[in-house]
Amino acid sequence: MAVNTIDAKMLAKMFLAGAQNLESKKEWINDLNVFPVPDGDTGTNMTLTIMSAAKDVAAMEASNDVDMQSLAKAISSGSLRGARGNSGVILSQLFRGFSKVIREQEFINIPVLALACERAVETAYKAVMKPKEGTILTVAKGAALKAREMADAGETDMEKCIGSIIEHADYVLSQTPEMLPVLKQAGVVDSGGQGLMQVLKGAYEAFLGKEFSFQVQPQTAAAGAPFAAGGIPAQTDIKFGYCTEFIIMLNRTFNIKQEMDFKAYLESIGDSIVVVADDDLVKVHVHTNDPGMAIQKALKYGALSNMKIDNMRLEHHEKVIRMAQQEEKSVQETAEPPKKAGFIAVSVGEGIHAIFKDLGVDYIIEGGQTMNPSTEDVLNAIAKVNAETVYVLPNNKNIILAANQAKYLTEDKHIVVIPTKTVAQGITAVINFVPDAEDADNEAAMTEAIGTVKTGEVTYAVRDTAIDNYEIHESDYMGIGDEGILAVGQQVENVTLAMIDKMMDDERELISIYYGQDTPEEEAENLKAQVEKKYPSCDVELQYGGQPIYYYIVSVE
Repeated sequence: MAVNTIDAKMLAKMFLAGAQNLESKKEWINDLNVFPVPDGDTGTNMTLTIMSAAKDVAAMEASNDVDMQSLAKAISSGSLRGARGNSGVILSQLFRGFSKVIREQEFINIPVLALACERAVETAYKAVMKPKEGTILTVAKGAALKAREMADAGETDMEKCIGSIIEHADYVLSQTPEMLPVLKQAGVVDSGGQGLMQVLKGAYEAFLGKEFSFQVQPQTAAAGAPFAAGGIPAQTDIKFGYCTEFIIMLNRTFNIKQEMDFKAYLESIGDSIVVVADDDLVKVHVHTNDPGMAIQKALKYGALSNMKIDNMRLEHHEKVIRMAQQEEKSVQETAEPPKKAGFIAVSVGEGIHAIFKDLGVDYIIEGGQTMNPSTEDVLNAIAKVNAETVYVLPNNKNIILAANQAKYLTEDKHIVVIPTKTVAQGITAVINFVPDAEDADNEAAMTEAIGTVKTGEVTYAVRDTAIDNYEIHESDYMGIGDEGILAVGQQVENVTLAMIDKMMDDERELISIYYGQDTPEEEAENLKAQVEKKYPSCDVELQYGGQPIYYYIVSVE
């Protein structure tokens, strides 16, 4: 018998199955990275993005309390908070657009599915300043076009419709190398598009009745670790003694910023945080040593119902309670008046951290090419910088979208995202900041300054490939510039020198070299001497960066 609709319970199951399928394929998707670098991360970014929402959806499903509106909210807000990297941000925007349509429905039929897919694509395209075909966007658009075709043809069988959508989207994915020459040269399809296909295929398998067991991998408390099965961990593992649950009946709209502030507060007094917000209700779960703190904070947003507090241990450790009380006191302390401007920089490596700190950066987000921070990471950093205007330096092209997403979710501060693609550009941006200038003038000057910086990075290849007219073999060293491969060879020093040669022109006056954690200082000093000899008219600076994976980061300006 044909199935014509999808209800909230089935959609939750499909979403979790899609998340699990993506998680199981993430390393394969990472390996589709065009450049054969050791930190390809599309699969990881997309997985972390969807899992940020999946943990809330799993909690809803476990409680057998799923309706379309709260499910849509959990999927949208969870993925927005957890979005990492360009692929993760685009995935979150697809979910956001899709959720805007389904949240008003009790069931999803094929016309609703088509409209939701179209809204998903529209929302995702708007989030990208310069959309490029041959990417996850193209695959999503192909799926939406097929959904619309099926709806307009009067198709009512959901199984046939979803199967046709996946078949067509798979074909579009296979054509991405014809749209992007760099994919064809590398012999891969678009990794983001492949990630989206794994979500769709996992969801379809669940729709067809395939059984699966979804489990959220343990996370740190700061990331909102899920509570254990049964709600009661082993006594030896208990840090916070009271399992506290309640529902807030909101007295006004609970926007994403308020939701994140409330969640951050709960994280300061406990762990195992689950916050699922709907238009009128917020469902809350927290393990804490003082349920009153959570309740008192929640009362600011509305009346409470369905309150439930369980003592998970008979004896409370006084030391833990005092710590919780100290944390609460710290949260309630009156903040100093905000300064005019503050800085956040994404950085990796203790040497680079120190450089940014010396230049006056207020907050360092640990991450970069090896681990793209999430939108929520950026939002949490913004909350900790006490300034009227906060300048955010992503320092990686794959983090700019997440930084911009955090900007649009921030309401109480003026956020300026300088589109720095490398740490070298970030350093130049800070140097060009003028304290007494207006925000718009600083933004323009800093953005113009980073355009004068060329950056190159030296790492090693993890597989054989051909790209940018280079034959690359596994374990070769590569010098990668702003636009592609600049040098390939078997010796780090030779590759670095060749890379610098390609970056130089008559206008360059400064060469900055940052050596990584795996590069001996003696070798770095020898490289500097050779660069000084070859370019006597340039100033050459050598600094310890301490970055992993990349032996050298070099900038010329």
